[in-house]
Amino acid sequence: MLDLFTPYKLKGLELKNRVVLPPMCQYSVPAKDGIATEWHYLHYVSRAIGGTGLIIIEMTDVEPDGRISDYDLGLWSDEQIPALARIVDACHSYGAKVGIQIGHAGRKAEDAPVPVAPSPVPFDENSKTPHELSTEEVKAMVEKYRLAVRRAVKAGFDTIELHGAHGYLIHQFHSPLTNRRTDEYGKDRTLFGVEVIRAAKEEIPADMPLILRISAQEYVDGGYGIRESVEFSKAYRDAGVDIFHVSSGGEGPIGAGGRPGTHAAYQVPLARQIKEGLGVPVIAVGRLEDPALANALIGNDDADMVAVGRGMLKDAYWTLRAAEELRKETAIPKPYERGFAIKR
Repeated sequence: MLDLFTPYKLKGLELKNRVVLPPMCQYSVPAKDGIATEWHYLHYVSRAIGGTGLIIIEMTDVEPDGRISDYDLGLWSDEQIPALARIVDACHSYGAKVGIQIGHAGRKAEDAPVPVAPSPVPFDENSKTPHELSTEEVKAMVEKYRLAVRRAVKAGFDTIELHGAHGYLIHQFHSPLTNRRTDEYGKDRTLFGVEVIRAAKEEIPADMPLILRISAQEYVDGGYGIRESVEFSKAYRDAGVDIFHVSSGGEGPIGAGGRPGTHAAYQVPLARQIKEGLGVPVIAVGRLEDPALANALIGNDDADMVAVGRGMLKDAYWTLRAAEELRKETAIPKPYERGFAIKR
């Protein structure tokens, strides 16, 4: 029977376990000119030492004004490659594989003088009205994604994740709430995402899997649900996505009803339906820091990998602690062996 510590392999990506550190922006530390800092190095490498199978570096943007804030990372310049490559190399030395999330905040780019979006619809009453990208500007944006992916490959990443969730640019294009266009990118709301995926696939090695993070459920009136996300995800799968990282929300303010939920595993049913509806591997995420729960998701075939976000913000060695609690064998750094009652 599969469990959280069963190795995972897809194409050329081989993971020692099914534990994923999902991308989480480190806003509190300025990344000058989008370049990773010593904080980023320590943050990610400590999770590699802590036993994580796959580390996905936070949303890294394709242009300066595509950042959620000016504190975020970027890959719009070759000058940003070395700091990321240093992180990748160090994580590899501790047995972790490393991905990076490539994205653009679109209308949610808080520090952009004028954010951009599929349509001029502000995020909320306190947000700037975005510039509606022209058809030509949309095509140019696809190329910005392409170049960012090319730089990520040069930095040595093992996989690439495209950010199509949480109300950011790819999500904005496939949501009817934010895409009110009449050109080809409005008639087919998946077209922008499909073109970005195809551009990415042309840049990555043939044996490198491509991940797409999606919001499988919107939490606003008139938003799409799981049926619609299964359908638009089929277009993305057919364009070349190998793994779906299934989250939800982000397209609008959370309503008074408290949506989305905050109970353990509240997004797992969405991941399971994407997995079953598309026949693809999925990463589940959302309040999964209980090791027994994370382990059960793999054993019950709800997901192929489990992302533990807040749990690993609190504990860089969450994976080692989970192995101890579940009584699973895993590699422990020799200096730490005396602290764990599990085999090396």
